This record gives sequence, structure tokens and C-alpha cells, in this order.
Amino acid sequence: MAAVTTLIIAAEHPALPGHFPGAPIVPGVLLLDEALRAAASAQRAADYWRIGSAKFIKPVRPGETLTLEHQALPNGSIGFSVLSAGQPVARGVLVPVAAREA
Repeated sequence: MAAVTTLIIAAEHPALPGHFPGAPIVPGVLLLDEALRAAASAQRAADYWRIGSAKFIKPVRPGETLTLEHQALPNGSIGFSVLSAGQPVARGVLVPVAAREA
């Protein structure tokens, strides 16, 4: 069963100025950061995570209500999806990395 978190990236977020003036878009790195936070709180938390895959499907605007779903996979990785109004905006897989590999 997937864990679900609701996110809203505020228009005042420090990563948004200049990304893009007059038509702000939430940088994909912010979505990845939220996925990493979710992975860190998962039962199978690792010391470090690497991005196994990431796909950004559509732009996200500041203030959109997002749903982050994440689920532990049998191999210890975490699969995640970010949705806006029920439609996917990003998805990917986070892979655990042992501290000695980081």
C-alpha cells in the first residue's frame, strides 16, 4: 500500500525567483527533494538514496496542491509518483545506497 503526502510549493519558495520570471514553474529538484524526504521517513529508510530514474511529465506551478505517493519496492527501492488534480506530473524510483558507497 502506498503512503500519501499532500504538498503545496508556495509562490514564496526561495527556489522560484528567476525560474521563470512572469511564468513561475516549480523546479523538478524540489519535487525530487520531497520524494527523498518521503523515502527518508519510510520504514526501509537508508543512509543515502540515489535517483534510479525520474520523469517529469508536466510543469507544476507554485500553489498547486500535489499528492506524493511512495511505496517500498521488493528490492528495497522506493517508487514515487507526484500527482496534481489526480494527473501525474512526475514519477521515479529512489535506490538505497549504503553509507560506504556514498
